[in-house]
Amino acid sequence: MGWFPCSGGSYSKRNSKKKRKIKDPLSPIPLSSDKLRSNSSVSSNGTPNDGGSNQIAAKTFSFRELAVATKNFRADCLIGEGGFGRVYKGKLENSNQIVAIKQLDRNGLQGNREFLVEVLMLSLLHHPNLVNLTGYCADGDQRLLVYEYMPLGSLDDHLHDLTPGEKRLDWNTRMKIAAGAAKGLEYLHDKASPPVIYRDLKCSNILLGEGYHPKLSDFGLAKLGPVGDNSHVSTRVMGTYGYCAPEYAMTGQLSLKSDVYSFGVVLLEIITGRKAIENSKTSGEQNLVAWARPLLKDRKKCMQLADPMLQGQFPMRGLYQALSVAAMCVQEQPHMRPVIADVVTALSFLASQKYNPATQPAQNSLWVPATPPRSRKEGGDNKKQSDDSGSERSLK
Repeated sequence: MGWFPCSGGSYSKRNSKKKRKIKDPLSPIPLSSDKLRSNSSVSSNGTPNDGGSNQIAAKTFSFRELAVATKNFRADCLIGEGGFGRVYKGKLENSNQIVAIKQLDRNGLQGNREFLVEVLMLSLLHHPNLVNLTGYCADGDQRLLVYEYMPLGSLDDHLHDLTPGEKRLDWNTRMKIAAGAAKGLEYLHDKASPPVIYRDLKCSNILLGEGYHPKLSDFGLAKLGPVGDNSHVSTRVMGTYGYCAPEYAMTGQLSLKSDVYSFGVVLLEIITGRKAIENSKTSGEQNLVAWARPLLKDRKKCMQLADPMLQGQFPMRGLYQALSVAAMCVQEQPHMRPVIADVVTALSFLASQKYNPATQPAQNSLWVPATPPRSRKEGGDNKKQSDDSGSERSLK
């Protein structure tokens, strides 16, 4: 869940962080009538929401309750760590529910505003492909968020830096994850009113439940989108380096198409197995989009974009179609990118076309990997729930 400045710089964990003033505890948080609501006051499955309430419905927890749930934040309960603090696996004493608890660093990168935004967004928006917020804690200067526990960690965990022998994602699972993440984004863009711009879509913010069911997480940067005749909102450039749309990084003009660009980067990661930014590679290959663009224009070279970890086990036609969707999403001009609903239609179709390696030939005879398979160094990172490696969000 870390943030980079969109417009430059590589990953670097700050040693000194600006201390923020903490406001009074947030119980309850008032919600004015012109704030975000779901269309027709119903959730994605048609059940009614409490559209008439003017208070956030998320459960409030005391700090003591969450300390008990995590055995006083013991190290063996730690499942993720980043620039905003630590994420623990816990068990709520009253309900025995297993949850993920993010304890924000009081001197960290996520401030009171981002905390409020996340509580607001996840309290009012409900969809099968958005992570569920169980509640929050705002005791004194403590700020903690309580989410449903996602047992398979993040998509990033399953794509990058795999340990030898660790199960790789097959083609069918990758398309299922891509389609599900797109559906979550479609809900934010087309069902929420006003629309919501996610602004921080990346592999580490796509969490996986049983059966690799994907859910978008970390809404601290989410922004209400343009309404009426407006095509964008102007705001400070924030996000993650490598995922930010170029027009947003250069001008601060944020639109729904900015999210579509970020989704295109994620889809390229899913297909290629590469990271959005890899500083260990040569200069021409460090940026995923820049490296992929010339290959996307030449059908004969598209095979080089397939993740070597797939070992040729994917449908050729499906690869071309998925790459076509990704190529449209990462167009430099925002008006050339598709709306997310069209992306959902395309990826849902691809996810429904199951590839069976037992009956369909692998592409080994034609497959020429662009890079050798990746392996994680000994003593590598642990799985993460909803925080990544502690990078910056805002452009200073």
